[in-house]
Amino acid sequence: MHFTEYDLRNAAYAWIVDDRDRVLLTWWNGEGRFDPAWSLPGGGIDFDEAIRDGLVREVHEETGYDIEVGDFITDHFFTRRREGQKPFRAQRFVFHARIVGGELGTLEVGGSTDYAEWVPLAEVPAQPARAEIVDVALAAHRAGRRDA
Repeated sequence: MHFTEYDLRNAAYAWIVDDRDRVLLTWWNGEGRFDPAWSLPGGGIDFDEAIRDGLVREVHEETGYDIEVGDFITDHFFTRRREGQKPFRAQRFVFHARIVGGELGTLEVGGSTDYAEWVPLAEVPAQPARAEIVDVALAAHRAGRRDA
């Protein structure tokens, strides 16, 4: 299918692990259309925004932290057919990141993220409600991937 025949949403997410082996996760509220779940900090990139710049903005809004974006880890996509609309493709990029300022506290008001928390890395697989992007990043982390 030619790129003019579908809608595209680019998104970027941060994989941030602290020195206590905890990963920073956000509670995505499902926006009234989906079941709430743990996700990674990040999200949709604005039309006129570079991927890394959008990631810095998203992480700040969702967690209160300022970050430095590191190495690319992996990417992932999914597609959806929508009745009466163009098909949809979500292209998602995951990067290592480190905190360089700010403090924990969601700044987003009325958005898709309710709060952020540090979760022990070993406990992530046991979380019953996880967005797929968490599992994608966790698998890449375990495999030691630095690129796709």
